[in-house]
Amino acid sequence: MVLIIIKMMKKRETLRLKIFGVSALVAFVAFFFLETPVQAASGYSGRFDALIDSIAKDYGLEPSLIHSIIRTESDYDPNAVSSKGAVGLMQLMPETAEKYGVEDLYDPKQNIMGGVKYLRDLINSFDRKTDYVLAAYNAGHNAIKKYGGIPPFPETRRFIQKVKTTYPHSTIRSRTRIYKYYDDSGRVVFTNSRVLYSQNKKRNQKNEK
Repeated sequence: MVLIIIKMMKKRETLRLKIFGVSALVAFVAFFFLETPVQAASGYSGRFDALIDSIAKDYGLEPSLIHSIIRTESDYDPNAVSSKGAVGLMQLMPETAEKYGVEDLYDPKQNIMGGVKYLRDLINSFDRKTDYVLAAYNAGHNAIKKYGGIPPFPETRRFIQKVKTTYPHSTIRSRTRIYKYYDDSGRVVFTNSRVLYSQNKKRNQKNEK
């Protein structure tokens, strides 16, 4: 009788351990597969996907990079305005918007296109190094020069970390070669056409003389 009771107790303890193990596994799966996507998606409905894909293709970038920056900068709110005056999906400052031909900062297409043009400039300047490009996007090109690297601004450090949670690449990957020139009004133009680039480059050189 005593032996039977001991065996029954062992079976109950084994059952408790199995139940505990399954519960822990379920909790881990729920956290990994349910919690993480909610944070990454941030309630985004996908309304700008086609636009982002199109602009990314035109400028030879991965849509995931643009999504990561927009998610971090504005959480996909085209009407977002920061305390420093940055506006729209990609949080462009008015002077940056003007330089890259953005007339309406609140227009999603113009804002994203202006932000991507600026991003392409930074990618070329910093040899596609993700941390440097993101730091310059957030703090400005001159901040990198001033500090000789990533500036010690907590906001900039947080920005880099947040973007890289969904774009974890040390080097920004480009799909095609993009050329840069200035049009007649002095605005920056990017193109994947070498012919168009060559024609305008010659004109730019003549104007500089």
